Amino acid sequence: MSKKIAVLGAGSWGSVLANLLDENGSDVKLWSYNPDQVKEFNTDHTNSKYIKDFTFSDSIISYNNLAEAIDGVDYILFVVPTQVTRSVAKQVAKILADRDQYVNIIHASKGIEEKTYLRLSQVLSQEIDPKNRKSISVISGPSQAEDVVRKDITLVTVASDNQKAAKDIQGLFMNNYFRIYTSDDVIGVETGAALKNIIALGAGALYGLGYKDNAKAALMTRGLAEISRLGTSFGANPLTFIGLSGVGDIIVTATSRNSRNWRAGNELGQGKSLDEVVKNMGMVIEGIATTRAAYELSKQRGVDMPITSAIYHVLYDGADIKETINQLMTREGRSEIE
Repeated sequence: MSKKIAVLGAGSWGSVLANLLDENGSDVKLWSYNPDQVKEFNTDHTNSKYIKDFTFSDSIISYNNLAEAIDGVDYILFVVPTQVTRSVAKQVAKILADRDQYVNIIHASKGIEEKTYLRLSQVLSQEIDPKNRKSISVISGPSQAEDVVRKDITLVTVASDNQKAAKDIQGLFMNNYFRIYTSDDVIGVETGAALKNIIALGAGALYGLGYKDNAKAALMTRGLAEISRLGTSFGANPLTFIGLSGVGDIIVTATSRNSRNWRAGNELGQGKSLDEVVKNMGMVIEGIATTRAAYELSKQRGVDMPITSAIYHVLYDGADIKETINQLMTREGRSEIE
């Protein structure tokens, strides 16, 4: 049965998911804060800043007015940048409360909120009253928007503490090129989703410096180990990190040139300043803020995260990348499995 879905955030991932849901038979509304983007989408059915050479379904209507976008919907899918999720959720919460509207909440963003160190499901649960939400779920996995829009085979995970909601969401998204698995490990899925962006920054920097496949494999493997350490300290299932939202997402994000985080790291490796990199990208680089949050969180919880720490010092303290790599490589020897 067709469902009414509001997708909040018309960047590459939000607009592509909106198109997929429309293709699967849902009634989709797409919200953007940018009126020019809304006009382009509704007039030309394109989103040229984020997805090149693609025409979106003409049955998707884009809105600049948030109240209109979420009016009467069954699901609200947040795909806005991590650091603005709370502010958008506050607006959504007020609208829902005023209307006494009751919806399922989903998010498909990847990050940790700065200062609070909260995962996004925690942010959403704080801001949206339980009287107005049936469930909160997260979708994550190795899924470059540029590939999904061209119907490349893609597998992701939906995690929720409400498994009926997870199964319903699975049905909304699945088709012959987009497969979705269910999970009850929200902590693990969100932690892997957020922290893999840090590893992607590092992988891009290694490439920019001229390092090859051995170095990349080392970074990805040991990066996964420290992501798992932090996640399990919060109660995540360690097996989640060898699944789609863990190792799967690291493989894509740390190897694909479509990844903003990889591209940002590559430019840092070539000697550009962080300010230059951010300006050149023109889009949110989630890994930058997440690096700070993860670094501070690891210190707070006493979790050893040497790669995250190294990348933090490069980004925020101006540490020399080559010297930082040398310091990582010359640390005291230790057991691989701890």
